[in-house]
Amino acid sequence: MGNASPISRQQRYGKQPDGICAVVGSCAGGFDAESNLLGDIIYTNQEIQDKGPNGQLQYFWEAFPVGIGRNGMEPGTSDVKTTYMFTYMDASEGRPSLSTLMDDYWKQLPIYQPSITDVETDLDVKRVLFAYFPTYKDSPLQPEYSRILAVGDASGIQSPLSFGGFGALTRHLERISGAITEALESDLLRKDDLGEINAYTPNLSAAWMFQKAMSVRMGQKVDPKFVNRLLATNFDVMDNMGEKTMMPFMQDVVRIDGLAGSLARSFVADPTFMPQIVLHVGIPTLVEWLGHVSMITLYTALHNLSPVLEPFVDNMENKKEKYLWKRRMEAWKFGSGNDYKFD
Repeated sequence: MGNASPISRQQRYGKQPDGICAVVGSCAGGFDAESNLLGDIIYTNQEIQDKGPNGQLQYFWEAFPVGIGRNGMEPGTSDVKTTYMFTYMDASEGRPSLSTLMDDYWKQLPIYQPSITDVETDLDVKRVLFAYFPTYKDSPLQPEYSRILAVGDASGIQSPLSFGGFGALTRHLERISGAITEALESDLLRKDDLGEINAYTPNLSAAWMFQKAMSVRMGQKVDPKFVNRLLATNFDVMDNMGEKTMMPFMQDVVRIDGLAGSLARSFVADPTFMPQIVLHVGIPTLVEWLGHVSMITLYTALHNLSPVLEPFVDNMENKKEKYLWKRRMEAWKFGSGNDYKFD
């Protein structure tokens, strides 16, 4: 487990990550307690930053109140908050170091959190976080060895947007644990059999388009307002479409119904912006993404056939065929986002 898994690193040896999320942040006291009620998942308050030879970066923020609900603490009584600043980038050697990003974090934190004026005197820092999170397009990672299966971040199953490996593992936990149990019971532990557990999921692959749209390649020059305009348009559209569109997306679940609807409405809302998006991400990336979107549509249709197939699969006598068909139906379900449970 973990993106530093020795076995996964051995499999990917010499391969440059396709994307990086650089995160810096801290957990600290000293914020205004009365306003420390809600968190931010993705927030921008500035335009794209030009870092000169280190390229252009769009900074994003997230924050979470800490301590509320513990030891009877009511909302509005805790001054402790976790704040992160993160950015998406490629793995070019010319990108800024984490220490540079951390310097920017401390400088810009008072802008993001106005209750802080001087980070050195106002904050009681409890811990500091800084990390690079790499991701690869060829994910989930297929096993190269029998009896060994990568899970969590090691498998690359996390979204290239949120990089939430723990959340992704939790979402897939029942599926993965059930599949591993079947593989052990049926002695289906060859790499090809285990590879069915980490099968292609088109909605995960489609998420790369969003990461690409919110990052700037080295040497690329874009309108400083590009990312903010992109986010404002899309989140406004998704908000108007309601929770059935917004909530799956915010939890890293891409579904064809929400995706198609939001894209169509975004085009209507800001038609002149679409050519800029295509120019920004590039034609090859767009064509690749359309292929994944078409596969989400196909997987959705196949998932709708699963209730018809399940009785036949359950009655199969051949253990391997039964195992393989179950993994296919799970791939259709999770690869189309139909595992998401609406309240």
